[in-house]
Amino acid sequence: MINWAIAGFAVLVILAGAGLVGGTYYTTNVVVPEKINLPLASTIYAADGKTQIAKLGEVNRTFVSIKQIPEFVQRAVASAEDRKFYEHDGVDYVGIARAAWNNFTGGERQGASTITQQYARNAIDGLEGATYARKVREAVMASKLNDEYSKDQIMEMYLNTIYFGRGAYGIEAASYAYFGKTVSKLSVAEGAVLAAVIKQPQPSSTHKGYDPGYNLDAAKERWGYVLQGMVEKTWLTADKKPAEYPKVNALPKDNACFTDCGVNTPLGNVINYVRDEMIGMNIPGCDAANCARLIKDGGFKIRTTINYTRQKELEAAIQRKSKGSELAGQPSNLMAAGVAVNPANGRVEAYYGGDNGTGHDFAGKNIEGGALTGGHAPGSSFKIYTLAAALDSNISLDSRWDARDYEVPGTEIKVINAGRNPPCGQSCTLRQSTISSYNVPFYHITDQIGADKVIDMARRAGVTTMWTNNPVKPYDLNSKSTKIGKSDPFYYVVGYGAYPITVLDHANGLATITNRGLYNKAHFVISVEQKDATGAWKKVGGEQLKPRQTIRQEVADDVNDVLQEISGGLDGGRKATGKTGTWELNEKSSDNAHAWMLGATPQLATAIWVGNVGKEKAIRDKNGDKIQGSSLPKDIWKRFMNDALKGTEELKFPPGTHIGDPEAGNGKKQDSPLCFPGEDCNLPGGPGGNAGGGNGNGPGRRDNTAPTTTQDTNPFTVIPPPGG
Repeated sequence: MINWAIAGFAVLVILAGAGLVGGTYYTTNVVVPEKINLPLASTIYAADGKTQIAKLGEVNRTFVSIKQIPEFVQRAVASAEDRKFYEHDGVDYVGIARAAWNNFTGGERQGASTITQQYARNAIDGLEGATYARKVREAVMASKLNDEYSKDQIMEMYLNTIYFGRGAYGIEAASYAYFGKTVSKLSVAEGAVLAAVIKQPQPSSTHKGYDPGYNLDAAKERWGYVLQGMVEKTWLTADKKPAEYPKVNALPKDNACFTDCGVNTPLGNVINYVRDEMIGMNIPGCDAANCARLIKDGGFKIRTTINYTRQKELEAAIQRKSKGSELAGQPSNLMAAGVAVNPANGRVEAYYGGDNGTGHDFAGKNIEGGALTGGHAPGSSFKIYTLAAALDSNISLDSRWDARDYEVPGTEIKVINAGRNPPCGQSCTLRQSTISSYNVPFYHITDQIGADKVIDMARRAGVTTMWTNNPVKPYDLNSKSTKIGKSDPFYYVVGYGAYPITVLDHANGLATITNRGLYNKAHFVISVEQKDATGAWKKVGGEQLKPRQTIRQEVADDVNDVLQEISGGLDGGRKATGKTGTWELNEKSSDNAHAWMLGATPQLATAIWVGNVGKEKAIRDKNGDKIQGSSLPKDIWKRFMNDALKGTEELKFPPGTHIGDPEAGNGKKQDSPLCFPGEDCNLPGGPGGNAGGGNGNGPGRRDNTAPTTTQDTNPFTVIPPPGG
């Protein structure tokens, strides 16, 4: 009789409450996870699809369908939280009456909420707090949910919504937090641990909770309660009841990352590129204004192009704080950046622009103070594009050029070769000029074909942005509104790298030439997946490879043929292309402010820059020596490339095709062979000689060895005209 009286009182409570809230049952829309604000964290993986490099979101939650949750896990949760879940209509009237009576008489507040009520409270705005009115509305909503949805659907919604502690929202995140595995792989014992935690996952002022990391004894006691309930409800037979408490992961450290993980690592910069690329994939809701928020809430699984092993090898070589790196122990003003691109598909396999994704990205573009920044003067490393433009304009590697110091008529510009007098004087072949990195011939070439031709070649290779120096202004080379003239806004000094570009763009440009002129846009995303209503992953975006032959194959082959003579090769005699570059601090100093090393094999193209972390000053190493492209940048490049390519097949470049007109230069024809210091001038067909066909490719030419006179310094004794 007492139970009937309590139940009758509960009905009166519900009816009265329904009237008080104005017919809530009929006017409130019932919502499910797809319709409520249920944020789902997005996970970013390396190219292997398994190694997590970042997790982004307001909360750590991943949606799973009821089919992915073992039945014994569902039953364990019901045993812990609502043993009559599969029998009642969503509301425990006895519990409601008890809570109302205690509230009415001033006793201790009690819950008695069913799983359905708990879901309503967690999922629906306005049901927070422990008030009578909230209890009434919660019960009404639970009853309506029970009418409109199956028990499996309600259990699915509930298990994707609730908090399990350890930063984990929902059963999938909890499974990883406590056991390091997906929910579908849980054992009966492990499922019972998670079910037991739900009641109180974290310590409070009155109880330590049921997380075994905080309160093992209480956790074990409640674990036993859950399992015994499963047996009593015949959801588990006594002989299958686990006897041993399972091993649980240790509590996360105080500084553990649950959301926005990976942002404060070198790969944090990759996250910024991921967002930008997703905007262009036509993913619903992912536009420029909203995509960052959508990534945090949308529960995406994003597979990037990053080769995690090569990424770590680059960091080991280039990151200051990495013990044993090439930058460790160097002066504090020094900074380095590097990018490695797969020429065959444009995938960025390793990227280092700084220690985190929130600071300045030294390898890419930045918006600072409303201005686009990020470029570094490439110096002689930019000559790879000038050389390609010359070849594309029918200028042969055997053409001869006047390499003597040159004062540009009508200007204050004096182009010099770092104070050297080239032994070839007025008769330096384009091949010699590239290998020894003479500036003057490259100025003459740019003057002859036009700065616009050089810049267009860089654009075709993959350089997207270039900055003028006075005033500092970025130019989008791919914009139809950008007008590049023969000498304005970039002057002929562009031919030897006077104007800043980014490390990423330079690596992309090198990759295109390495790939025999077949361009692939450098990118960071392979695929983007999102779970559908069934819990299955569905691809919603990804890379769209659109290779284009932007540079003639024979042009690229000749460039690669020359560049192999500069790098010196890699371990084991592996051949590689290479080009160094430096740019001086200012017109009053012979010190450098920027130093570069570019080099590639057919399967990997890498650009390395070394400069200043802040205000530009002289870059010198720990021994006080001036840093040049052939010193610290090359050390970083060579170490990384050797590590990255270890164990891979050695691929070779096709031979050069020797296109173009050998009479196209402004130099004089030399009747006798010219030699670099240390070379054998008596061999027929020696460098620059006419014997053996006169193309400088006879048996006397050294392969993959830079002449001892190679010098890449670009002096700051050039004063571009206004706008340049």
